[in-house]
Amino acid sequence: MTARVLGSSGAELTAVYVPAEGDGDLQLAEMVGGSGVPYQLPTRFPLSGNSPVATAYRTGRPQWLSAAELAEHGVTTTPPGPDRGNGAGRPPAEVSVGVLPLGGEAKRLGCLVVVDQAPDAFDADHRHLLELHADQVAAGLEAIAARVMARTERRSLLGPGLDTLRGGAFTLVLHTGQMRADDQVLELFGIAPRDFDQRVETLLERTAPDDIPALMSIVEPGGVPVTGQQLSFRIRRPNGELRWLSLRCRVLVGADGMPERMLGVVADASYLRPTADEVSIVQRLSTALAGATTVRDVSRTVTATLRAPLAAARIAVAELEADRIVVKLLDPPEPKSWPAWWQAEWRSEWPDASCHALPTLEHVLRAGHVALWPPAAELEPGLAGIGPGGLAVLPLPADGRVVGVCLVGWDEEHGFGPEERSLLTATAGLVGQALVRAHALDAGHELATMLQRSLLPRKLPELGGAVTAVRYLPATMGLEVGGDWYDVIPLSDGHVALVIGDVEGHSAGAATIMGQMRTAIRAYAVEGHPPDVVVAHANRLLLGMETDLFATCCYVDLDMEEGIAWFVRAGHLPPLLRYPDGSTEELTVEGGPPLGVAGDGEFPLTEIGLSPGTVLVLLTDGLAESASLPLEDGIRRVREVLAAADPADAGRLADDLLGSAKRRDDDVAVLVLRYDGMRVRPTRARWAVWRLPDAVMHARRFTARTLRTWGVTEELDVALLVVSELVTNAIAHTQGEVQLDLTLAADRLRIAVNDASPRTPVKPASVDWEATGGRGLLLVEAMSSSWGSVPLSGGKQVWSEIGLQPGERIGAADG
Repeated sequence: MTARVLGSSGAELTAVYVPAEGDGDLQLAEMVGGSGVPYQLPTRFPLSGNSPVATAYRTGRPQWLSAAELAEHGVTTTPPGPDRGNGAGRPPAEVSVGVLPLGGEAKRLGCLVVVDQAPDAFDADHRHLLELHADQVAAGLEAIAARVMARTERRSLLGPGLDTLRGGAFTLVLHTGQMRADDQVLELFGIAPRDFDQRVETLLERTAPDDIPALMSIVEPGGVPVTGQQLSFRIRRPNGELRWLSLRCRVLVGADGMPERMLGVVADASYLRPTADEVSIVQRLSTALAGATTVRDVSRTVTATLRAPLAAARIAVAELEADRIVVKLLDPPEPKSWPAWWQAEWRSEWPDASCHALPTLEHVLRAGHVALWPPAAELEPGLAGIGPGGLAVLPLPADGRVVGVCLVGWDEEHGFGPEERSLLTATAGLVGQALVRAHALDAGHELATMLQRSLLPRKLPELGGAVTAVRYLPATMGLEVGGDWYDVIPLSDGHVALVIGDVEGHSAGAATIMGQMRTAIRAYAVEGHPPDVVVAHANRLLLGMETDLFATCCYVDLDMEEGIAWFVRAGHLPPLLRYPDGSTEELTVEGGPPLGVAGDGEFPLTEIGLSPGTVLVLLTDGLAESASLPLEDGIRRVREVLAAADPADAGRLADDLLGSAKRRDDDVAVLVLRYDGMRVRPTRARWAVWRLPDAVMHARRFTARTLRTWGVTEELDVALLVVSELVTNAIAHTQGEVQLDLTLAADRLRIAVNDASPRTPVKPASVDWEATGGRGLLLVEAMSSSWGSVPLSGGKQVWSEIGLQPGERIGAADG
């Protein structure tokens, strides 16, 4: 023992005995004191003997003996110097001896022997304090041995090792706050004995604020510390030094069952400073959490980093949402590895339960401090089953509140060293901050995903004679939203428009411009403008916006019946073709400037014919170019993949083009169309309606002749009625040219009337039966399978589709 502990115990002599290596004895490892004492303790005690030292070691119970009781055990001392051999082999009559075991049943470290030259020197309070000293010495020896045993023999560490365990004792009267503390305690706090006012508040003022709740909880109901348990805390000395101290105490209760006094031992715990291993764990965890971008990533990082070093059986990471514990990850993940209470709450991927169902956990979360429970602690089943050998509950703090909790459990008996509490506390702070950061990133990711999803088409239209597939991947760096877009727009007369574009940058501003450009191009295309006019209108629109961003675009107008495609390119990559024989080509398409750059830019048309089986690929530069990949090499790689892919599955072909790259500096958009050609081409007829009094009659005659020629007879009367109403409305309510279009495609007849008025026809909500008009659109709606109105360049088109009965006629499918 050290002189510090000797002084605080009030004894004349203290000694430590430890098991000798290999011979079954307890040997004297260190002795302090004895100045003026006319005897010395023996150097060895046989473990099988009847000595108090061997008895205390074997039973684990302290032995308190007078001189007479000591003699009954046959224990004598060996006098030093000239008295040796003169028969002086007994201790004096006025002596008290205490022998206290060091360590627990699982690992006995030795015994502490305390000798006092006064009879009955060890009263109840003195015994409590000596037992606390023994616990403190045992904990310190175990911590020191764990660090240096690998490189130092045990015999050499006991002397200098114990010298680090300097400490002192105190007595605190709880209802008054009056404290008696020896000089060793005051020195640890940096207070001169003459300046101590015997108030506990004086010591608490120097305690780290975060550690005060844990100290105060000892005197709360149910807060009596477990025997042998050590509480570690930090103080700030007058010179600014932050020091770790350890406290072992006992709370004595009065006759009314209320806490009355506290006896305690405070010792230096400088050995709690993190070891190299602990620092490396924290550093690894901090580095890994820096790259965790989602709550799930944070949870996986915690379990992967901590479970093996802590030798834990179970780790759970959960968030707090209102008053609920929402588990994010369990390791191991199998329900059978967790207590029945957790299995009962397993309603989805992970358990989800109210905090009120676990009151002990709720109390710890409210206090906000790491809590450790030894084996066999009295806990509710939902917690006890997680760590029958020991349980640690780590509230995860961030921004002044507890955002989650981490539970660490052991199956085998686990003793919590003070340094482990320091490690767990540091870990909790890192994980809490990472959870908040991940939530912010999750929210940004969800916002970006929702924005991108709302600006791009939700699904592609089904096309007769072609199959399309699209893929979009955001950049993995920065905000995951960008300016790449695609669109597939069905047009009239069997045409379809394919669009792919890229607004400069990948930001919320680029996504906003992208959404506006996509909407504008779709509107211009549906109006019936030629491809070059559509792109020219989009260019003027972007020039008029209050933005410095520009956009590139490739627009394709494809005639599905003839297989003729008209391309317009505005600063964008040229399209790629894969022919039926597997060869590929980068199309030579004349191009104009990017949109939003020049008001007088020209956008020439390039016409190319597609044969059935040809695959058309439109892509953005994120797929073919990066900081480490020149554009030419990237296009060559894309063509190689395109040539090797199977065109039978357009979706898989698009996936093959994307590849497996997980890191992308830019957005990637790909649009794939496999042109199959139309098995049955629609049959069309057109009639220019003259504005004459009998215009409707002529339109009906044209329709009747055409439909009889096509073999449509059963639906003839319905078709004539629809033609009458649509032509009448066009002549009566518009000016300029009126045109009637008839299209027969398989089982449908489409009747369309084009006029020069942009005003959409309005179906009346109700019609007075005495009125002579207003029923035309109601009749069209009743007779048609579907009907509607679309804008055209300088006017509109009102159309109606009539379902046809299966039969032999021109335009019907074979067989």
